[in-house]
Amino acid sequence: MKSFNKLFILLGALALAACSSDNNNAPRAPDTPPAPTALLQVLHASPDAPAVNVLVDGAEVLSGVDYKTASAERFLIAGTHAIQVDAILPGGATAPVFGPADVDFAEDTITTISAVGPVSIPLDVSVEVKPDTAPAAGSARVFVLHATSGLSLGLGAASLPVDVYVDTWSEPNAEVGASAPFTFDFKETLGPVELPAGDYQIRVTLEDSLVPVYDSGRVTLADGDDLSLVAVPNVSGGPAAVTLLALGADGSGDILDVNTPTGLRVGHLSPDTDPVDIVVNGGVYLDNVPFSAVTDIAALPADTYSVSITSADGGAIAFGPADLTLEAGTRYSVLATDFNTNLTVDILTDDARPVALYGKVRLYHASPTAQNVDIYVTGPEDDINDVETPTLSNIPFGANTGYIPLDEGDYKVTVAPTGTKTEAIVAMVPVSAGGVYTAIAIDDPDTGGFGAILLEDILVEGD
Repeated sequence: MKSFNKLFILLGALALAACSSDNNNAPRAPDTPPAPTALLQVLHASPDAPAVNVLVDGAEVLSGVDYKTASAERFLIAGTHAIQVDAILPGGATAPVFGPADVDFAEDTITTISAVGPVSIPLDVSVEVKPDTAPAAGSARVFVLHATSGLSLGLGAASLPVDVYVDTWSEPNAEVGASAPFTFDFKETLGPVELPAGDYQIRVTLEDSLVPVYDSGRVTLADGDDLSLVAVPNVSGGPAAVTLLALGADGSGDILDVNTPTGLRVGHLSPDTDPVDIVVNGGVYLDNVPFSAVTDIAALPADTYSVSITSADGGAIAFGPADLTLEAGTRYSVLATDFNTNLTVDILTDDARPVALYGKVRLYHASPTAQNVDIYVTGPEDDINDVETPTLSNIPFGANTGYIPLDEGDYKVTVAPTGTKTEAIVAMVPVSAGGVYTAIAIDDPDTGGFGAILLEDILVEGD
């Protein structure tokens, strides 16, 4: 099966919004800025750190910058500015992880401040400067930063020297070592260098090895591209140790390793539907799946799959066939819900990146009987009658709350019909720092009441 090569090549990818705030997505100012000026760009490259806010001279200019995202370039008056980076913690609290520290911004330069390495306070930061000038006609300009430490990969030391091979594209499995490598260690840089516009292949090996730990596949550098390429730890699954990020004026995009898988989890959550078979591309992927069963997140080649759900005993089609496109580096939960007469398939996108400072819990309402509910997340001994307002209110059937950050500890999750304190579901949820969980509210046909399923959001890869 042909894998889907999800390269955001390259300028198209850079049109992606880099951060959650509207201000973060604005590229260079539309009006002529006062001279002399410099440009600031911020990159989150710490694989297990929370999203961050960025302050310049005490004023917040970027919010919610998450892992593998870079802000658009922002104008500053050339000179010295105080830069501060705050980690966003559970409950909306923030904690400074860098600065405030004075950083010099020279006229007509682009300064990129990158949070790198595993999470710690203070955060390890790399400050890189490149000229704000256009590349020569017919060329693309590339600046490279090695932002993956050995500590990020569990190797016990920050040093991680690698060889980087940049070759003109020829074929997918061309021999490594045909060109001379560039050798880097953690936080070292190359460039900026100019290359003729064209198609290239970028491969990374450990120093003095010819076995790739990253393979970009075919990458197009267009005439006029001015990019920073940053090697960050891979958290998307597959054999690659790193992922490349391409930073341009408007933000950032992934250049994933060609072997990066997708992730698929399937669940049967229709309370009055008998066991089913899950059919993928005409073959049985899972057979005789009973109500309330939810699989692990399995690694698969990224591709478009034809999916059907049939009754296990007779083969009648309950859903599909429908084409389901599963992208590289993204994980999906495909859940059959509602009563049999209105069987629905809901597709959730999973955010399974662990954060070292806290756990993440997502709540999904899959009980067609319960209708709209209030959700209370409290201490294990707390009574919701003593809680003035719910954690989440008026949540409808089929709603996905997204991931809620919670400090490590034991929690009681109570689900009640909206506007009442009548406990419909009570589930104890242990949360570990670095854990990622999905809790699903379901009907319980055996009791006529309600139940809950607690899942760990971990990608399971084959040998």
